[in-house]
Amino acid sequence: MPIAERLDEYGKGAWIALTILGFWVFWPLGLAALIFLSCSGRMRAWKYEARGRWHNAAGKNGWSCGGGSRRGSSGNAAFDEYRRETLRRLEEEQKEFEAYLERLRAAKDKSEFDQFMADRRGGAVAT
Repeated sequence: MPIAERLDEYGKGAWIALTILGFWVFWPLGLAALIFLSCSGRMRAWKYEARGRWHNAAGKNGWSCGGGSRRGSSGNAAFDEYRRETLRRLEEEQKEFEAYLERLRAAKDKSEFDQFMADRRGGAVAT
């Protein structure tokens, strides 16, 4: 019987004890235990599900340790089309906003440079 299954039988107290013991003995072991608990969905399961159902916790909401993953289809074609169109529109607005910020930064840089040059010219004439 694998260690994870055996610890699952004892519950979250065993996992907590293993993690603490891992940090106490050699900190990378404790860190590895924490990462395993997070990636396997066991930590999420403690909050949302009953003990013994940890193997399904990571896949229920489409998220896993590697980051979020977009779901394919909700089963409702109209909603899926609306979602695709909204995401496309938001991505387009984000690109436009980033271009606006770039133009704003360029204008600010130019204004600061012009001010610097004006101060420099004014200082050179006075001397």
